[in-house]
Amino acid sequence: MPDETLAPDRRDARESAPTHPNGRAARPGWRRAVAAARVGLLVGQPPSRGRAVASGAPVAAGIIAAVVGGVVAGALGGVPLQVSGPAAGLTSIVATVVATFGWRAACFVTAAAGVLQILLGASRIARAVLAISPAVVQGMLAGIGITIVVGQVHVVLGGVARPAALDNIVELGREFGTVHVPVAAVLGLATIGLMLGWPRLPRPLSAVPAPLAAVALVTVASLPFDVPRVALPHDILSSIALPALPGGTATGIATAVLTVALIASVESLLSAVAVDNLHGGPRGNLDRELVAQGAANTVSGLAGGLPVTGVIVRSATNVRAGARTRASTILHGLWMAAFALLLAPLLSQIPLAVLAGLLVVIGAKLVDLAGIRVLSRHGDLATYLATTGGVVILNLLEGVLLGVGVAVLQTLRRALVASVHVHPPAAAGKPWRVVIAGTLAFPSLPRVARQLARLPAAVPVQLDLAVDYLDHAAYTLLDNWTRVRQREGTRVVVNEIGAPVLSQIREGRPPPRRLGATAAAMYPAATCAACSGPLADR
Repeated sequence: MPDETLAPDRRDARESAPTHPNGRAARPGWRRAVAAARVGLLVGQPPSRGRAVASGAPVAAGIIAAVVGGVVAGALGGVPLQVSGPAAGLTSIVATVVATFGWRAACFVTAAAGVLQILLGASRIARAVLAISPAVVQGMLAGIGITIVVGQVHVVLGGVARPAALDNIVELGREFGTVHVPVAAVLGLATIGLMLGWPRLPRPLSAVPAPLAAVALVTVASLPFDVPRVALPHDILSSIALPALPGGTATGIATAVLTVALIASVESLLSAVAVDNLHGGPRGNLDRELVAQGAANTVSGLAGGLPVTGVIVRSATNVRAGARTRASTILHGLWMAAFALLLAPLLSQIPLAVLAGLLVVIGAKLVDLAGIRVLSRHGDLATYLATTGGVVILNLLEGVLLGVGVAVLQTLRRALVASVHVHPPAAAGKPWRVVIAGTLAFPSLPRVARQLARLPAAVPVQLDLAVDYLDHAAYTLLDNWTRVRQREGTRVVVNEIGAPVLSQIREGRPPPRRLGATAAAMYPAATCAACSGPLADR
């Protein structure tokens, strides 16, 4: 593209592009970007209008936010494939601001929040979001996917999706027993079938993006039938309202600005991290992305639009439709503007059940079964399930916070509870081995005492310690145990691997706080097949 703002990402685009069989990079063209933007348009139009209505704002506000998010955040952002639009996590907050200050004042709050986001991005704090566990990010995606599926299945069956995902789940069984609009159900199921089967067709048919083909074919087939279809405002420009200064207290205005800025920033950065996980290209620049989100919110607020964030559903659709550069995100915004202003009658022919079928497939693909197996092997399944359940039952932000809390508790447990394993003698005349690894503090004492009690009396014992810290309670337990065994005439050998923590305490010196490079050098690549710990069975 000629715009110099895209120049830094040309190398990224080439690196993430597919390759020809001969190994040369296949430079993606405008055809792929246009196709991805069209699919994103189909997914983005209904939520943009719905979030405006739910926020108490004019319908045009949602479309303005989608246009600005696509063009401004797309052109300036540090995550080229992320598509931005009206914020899902801010719907209730914007509704409160509108009810308290009025719609024009809410536009001012959005613009001011954008300025604050620019300052946060310039301070380079966005990378702090990388400290969030991947299990939380994957759980967030799965929760969003499940929420989409259970809500849009109602629409496929001719019903209406409830605001809360839990209500949609409870009512789902009743909906299956009563199909409100049979023709709509057939159209929705046909869309799902085409979405799944279209990529398996031979070329050149499979070259057409499956979402675009499914929506076009099923929409044409639906024209003779009377089914609910997409509704768009007839005159968008006349409903635009420019911002005005709020009339409330300074504290209330500052609180609203800070709330919108922080939640929009967190939602955008989490979405950016998730988008990076959906493709194999270079990682994004989160600080630049936060500045771009702030610029988009400033422009959206000044133009009379809703707050803007990165939207994972549109971004996932963008990636899966074949997008490789930021051209698709910019075209997404331009398509939104063109259709809203010029081609609204054409878009209004699409049945709601068709869009619902499209969203069901997209939502289902956000649940990564292979990723669940990987997380289970790493012991992070509890964090994943907590995040997924929190997003479905509560909301996006509270679900992520719940997942972060569980991840922190799991980390504390791993850091504070040492692994303790007992190995019988490898051969006649060899000692029993007790292997203790990790941070040995008071939370580990019940397990240590239980394992030590398993040892038979009057047998030689080798105690292998690979601990990075030993608190007073743990030292007392080990010291008393070894002294009792030695008084009974039992041979006990303490083998301190790495830092001699126990010996230093016995000599009256303070123990080291961390296991240094000595232990790593002494035990470079050891693994313990019997205890799944960092020690070898020698």
